[in-house]
Amino acid sequence: MSDKYLTIASKAEGIYKEKGSKFLSFAFPVENVEEIKKLIKDFQNQYHDARHICYAYVLGTDKKEWRANDAGEPSGTAGRPILRQINARNLTHVLVIVVRYFGGILLGTGGLINAYSEAACDALNHAEIIEKTVQSHLKLTFGYLQLNNIMKIVKEQKLQIVSQETNSEKCYVELAVSQNELPELFIRFQNIAGTKIETVHN
Repeated sequence: MSDKYLTIASKAEGIYKEKGSKFLSFAFPVENVEEIKKLIKDFQNQYHDARHICYAYVLGTDKKEWRANDAGEPSGTAGRPILRQINARNLTHVLVIVVRYFGGILLGTGGLINAYSEAACDALNHAEIIEKTVQSHLKLTFGYLQLNNIMKIVKEQKLQIVSQETNSEKCYVELAVSQNELPELFIRFQNIAGTKIETVHN
């Protein structure tokens, strides 16, 4: 499995208008379902006067965690078209919300599918698509005498230090590493006597 994936760099917005109805669209980079739930709740509070707040999201490098929500629109006319726009760009860790203000004229099934698709498309077209690397965190606990040996590997491999604490008894370093590097680094750190290693997958 590749340790790289495509997502968006930051929030982006779009809009689509059809027969008086206005579809405001918003794309977000997201990490987990808790973050998604909070964003949707915020939108429901902010746009409480809107007719529908529909959304779709995809999570995980394998893209197996996803959801498409029609939020009261006819089944399959809102969430699925939004989801298709995310999938068409091969994106993950992305949430797209479309807020609809009804204009008084019914659009019909085909009209709704097109409107939600176009709105989502506009937001994603305004987003910067970036490639990211799946990272794990290595948490190392070791004695002060091993600090130089640990830091030598960190500098050699140009590893990112997330946090660090050192004192005369115990030292603690948390590193962000790509999943491809993980097996080799685990062995190297394990070979330094007295080093305790904990792996945390993001």
